[in-house]
Amino acid sequence: MKATRILGVLVAAILLTTFTLSAARVGEPAPGFTGTDTKGKAHALADYKGRFVVLEWHNRDCPFVKKHYGSGNMQALQKEWTEKGVVWLTIISSAPGQQGHQTADAANAFFAGQKWAGSAIILDPQGKIGHLYEAKTTPHMYVIDPNGRLVYNGAIDDKPTSDVADVPTAKNFVGAALTEAMAGKPVTTPTSRPYGCSVKYATSSE
Repeated sequence: MKATRILGVLVAAILLTTFTLSAARVGEPAPGFTGTDTKGKAHALADYKGRFVVLEWHNRDCPFVKKHYGSGNMQALQKEWTEKGVVWLTIISSAPGQQGHQTADAANAFFAGQKWAGSAIILDPQGKIGHLYEAKTTPHMYVIDPNGRLVYNGAIDDKPTSDVADVPTAKNFVGAALTEAMAGKPVTTPTSRPYGCSVKYATSSE
């Protein structure tokens, strides 16, 4: 019985270590993943080694997401940085039946109407990528450098409201992180507290 308990403790420790190593930590390698976009194409993070990558968690019905899309702020960021060679992946981790869930066709139509300017829209209805990165809110933003290292994790900016009027005076953490990292400088604000609606995972009770 004692040996069984010891074995159980060892297994739990191994599982905890594995989870800790796979979680997204600034300054460490970003967790690898493969996801399928709304056009049926697979995207692996490893495919983009040598390029900067932005991950953007999205929920079309979240007021905080509406703030950044309704103002055109998110699309302007996407356009600015994809034109500079950045890969911008918009990820939807809302589970079926949860707020923000979209089929591929619905997402394509929605983002076309929004004049979305990213690289791909990844559908993650089982929340595998979201849980891997511990994405908490929509939006929740991550920046990965060309070496595959996570250099930013947090909010899009320093104005944690759903008020569109706050966008012009906000400090954009994502743009700042990309500007500094591309210049070979340390990111001044590598982490911040993400704000927005909680990601509507399958296990969510909300």
